[in-house]
Amino acid sequence: MDKQEFLNNIKEKFPDAVRETIVLKRNRATVEIDSSAILEISEHLLSELDMRFIIATAVHTKRGIEILYHYADDTDGNIFNINVILPVENPEIESLANRISAANWIEREMHEIMGITFTNHPEPEALISEGNWAEGVYPYRKDITQQN
Repeated sequence: MDKQEFLNNIKEKFPDAVRETIVLKRNRATVEIDSSAILEISEHLLSELDMRFIIATAVHTKRGIEILYHYADDTDGNIFNINVILPVENPEIESLANRISAANWIEREMHEIMGITFTNHPEPEALISEGNWAEGVYPYRKDITQQN
């Protein structure tokens, strides 16, 4: 599926959830969505568009805690990112781990280093932080007030 076809599909199927679409490179596009639509859109990508979940990444920006969910269309090598922005005060989103087993560890890691709560996660136990830093300390969060 080419990038424009993908973007049109998502905008048409989820008009109330899509906030912005961006074509980044020859083989990559991003759709920023409302976080409440993550389960529905992920299911669409997996079941209807036959995409593969690669990984998710999180970063603390001036906009909030951003998560990029990376999906691949293995038929043509395109990568599609689903971007959500969560408030720093309460970064919470539904877990994909109940549907996508590959999301289990990365969600646990993002919880520990960024403080994101993944609602209904099947295995919320600590993965990497035990003994490494205090509970409630999120080492990958930034002090945004200090940045230019």
